[in-house]
Amino acid sequence: MKNILVTYFSRTGNTALIAEAIFEALPDPKDIKPIKEATDMAAHKLMFIGFPVQSHSVPYPVDVFLRQIPAKTRIALFSTHGSLTGSSLAREAIQSALVCASQAVVIGTFSCRGKVSSQALEALMKSPEHEAWAEMAVSAGTHPDAADLEDARAFARWIVTLSRGHGL
Repeated sequence: MKNILVTYFSRTGNTALIAEAIFEALPDPKDIKPIKEATDMAAHKLMFIGFPVQSHSVPYPVDVFLRQIPAKTRIALFSTHGSLTGSSLAREAIQSALVCASQAVVIGTFSCRGKVSSQALEALMKSPEHEAWAEMAVSAGTHPDAADLEDARAFARWIVTLSRGHGL
């Protein structure tokens, strides 16, 4: 049995970078794979599940995955986003993920900024209701950076410490 699984959905590579940083900080036995390859959820005592924020929520493949997690499975959620850290948009996505994973036991959450694709920024800049957000999101272009990766490693270590009291 693998004790810890890090699984993620990533479009631009931001979430994959954070997943790799989390994975590096975890003790063995551990495994890392994209969500589409993570099929045996019951084989893990703890799962780290990552996603990019998309329209204030989780992407559809992540929604489906979270809803299939066996009851009482311990998980930690992480996300990447173009919004300012701690903004309501980033928090709404984590809240959405918590609803999807309502059968699981969520040990903790982590989010950090990530660059938004130039195609997405261009499209959003043309939309009056999204123009201000797109202008702000440009400042996420250097993320995830070294500090974000170190924060992700610290998050992983913290979650493992919390989980040890629960039989990990």
